[in-house]
Amino acid sequence: MRQAFQGHGASRGSALGRARVRLPATLDVLEEHIPADAVDAELDRVHDAISRVRTEMHALRGRLHGALAHEVGEFLDLHALLLDDPELLQGLDDLIRQNAYSADYALKLQRDRIAAVFEAMDDAYFRSRVEDIDQVIGRVRAALHSHDGEPRGRAGDILVCETIAPAELAQLQSEGVLAVVTTQGSPLSHTAILARSLHLPLIVSASLALQKLNDGDVLCVDGGSGTVVLEPDADDLREHRERVRDHARERRQLNRLRREPSRTLDGVDIRLWANAESREDVAEAHALGAAGVGLYRTEFLFLQRSELPDEEEQFRAYRDLVLGMTGRTVTIRTLDLGADKADRAGLALRHEPNPALGLRGVRLSLANSHLFDVQLRALLRASDYGPVRILVPMITTREEIVGVRARIDRLAAQLRSEGHQIADEVPLGAMIEVPAAALALPGYIDDIDFLSIGTNDLVQYLLAADRNNDALGDLYTPLHPALLRMLRGVIRRANARGKQVAVCGEIAGDTRFTALLLALGLSEFSLHPGLLLEVRHTVRHCDLARLRAAAPSLMRARDRADILDWLRTNTVA
Repeated sequence: MRQAFQGHGASRGSALGRARVRLPATLDVLEEHIPADAVDAELDRVHDAISRVRTEMHALRGRLHGALAHEVGEFLDLHALLLDDPELLQGLDDLIRQNAYSADYALKLQRDRIAAVFEAMDDAYFRSRVEDIDQVIGRVRAALHSHDGEPRGRAGDILVCETIAPAELAQLQSEGVLAVVTTQGSPLSHTAILARSLHLPLIVSASLALQKLNDGDVLCVDGGSGTVVLEPDADDLREHRERVRDHARERRQLNRLRREPSRTLDGVDIRLWANAESREDVAEAHALGAAGVGLYRTEFLFLQRSELPDEEEQFRAYRDLVLGMTGRTVTIRTLDLGADKADRAGLALRHEPNPALGLRGVRLSLANSHLFDVQLRALLRASDYGPVRILVPMITTREEIVGVRARIDRLAAQLRSEGHQIADEVPLGAMIEVPAAALALPGYIDDIDFLSIGTNDLVQYLLAADRNNDALGDLYTPLHPALLRMLRGVIRRANARGKQVAVCGEIAGDTRFTALLLALGLSEFSLHPGLLLEVRHTVRHCDLARLRAAAPSLMRARDRADILDWLRTNTVA
């Protein structure tokens, strides 16, 4: 019998397929002992399972590129570190060898032991890492009980589950899963952001899904409205086909915009930069007519390796990036490790009390002078091959910017004395991710050449809300009057001083917020290349003068409801 129930649409798209229900993973494993003569075999089983999980994760890492490598790679890197944790591995061996426990029960005990340590910590970030522990242990348990050739994902399925990690989302999509419905989650989570990049329909917070659905049920899901229909009728199927046709038509129309300008209805050109971190990203950005690269992440050179890249390796990577954009400006962000981006070389501290507020971004670079000098030398050398801008993340004080500027000047003189050719000027920019940097901007704006606003972290720090905490899904949102006022202040200050300013966070690529950002005075967006055509289409349907005239009413918004009302009135249909 047909039933319809509601969640929150997190990634647009329509899908029709069979339900694949995955109940919440539990570790309710009874105590189980094995015969003494079976201990070695049981150790072999668990070691083989761990090895297979490592291989699986490594293979997935190798298949990813561009933004997927960045978004999913962070989680794979963290899971790989957990999987190699000596405390986990040695503990498993001891439990099986000394107590003759089964592999399943040993995994349960180790999971509970490590989780208890994390949950006892005062810091909310570390408490939230218990989910990563469960995902790693869950992968090992699945490998323990899987058979060679057993399918992990099935083409035509719609996965219904409690929650899903970004790394698993990418894997399932590659195996043919059509859509995902979860009972938890937020439209602004890492998983949701990744789903939109993959163009994979995702519905979150569908609280009744696990109660109502069974394996094999036919489902029709609309990732735009958040509607799930069980056993769809003829009308549902007709609407699904219409959505599919509309989406295909929309993609064809967007493809026609590849060579069209990003110009508003009233004739104002808006710059659309691309976020990138690979040659594939650069090629896509170039093909889609991006103004240049507004944010190039350099972390990929440092992750998943135990040794640091030297100057020559970094120089070649940055040079090839500059050449790939054939004269268009490239903005390269200096190393932004820390928080949830751990590296195998040990630069990012693994046991900081609060890594989100710890030694990350420019703080980490300034604390490792040789590392920073090597990267800056490579960046300066690449500037001889085309226009390069240097962007510094996690700026909090004027002293940091002044210190970086002095370092660049010293290294530039050093390189020229060594016979290297570098550009006469390499613009220096600051990322606005910390509220203090936004508030203190008048004091250092003359020390920088441009600004880039990282709204992902800015929202998190301004609202004291972790975007990966499902319980805070309604609080972590750019639709907050305090954020709008902060963005407006930064943009107006930059415009008044003739400094270029772009937004490079996720809202830059979300067409729901395009009109809002234009109204606030923004004229430069930096976004994932795959979203560039959608934003260009929206920009071309915006009347900039009308939006700017409507800005005062937006600034009078008292709460989220007022902002949503403004968006409904002013957003392009």
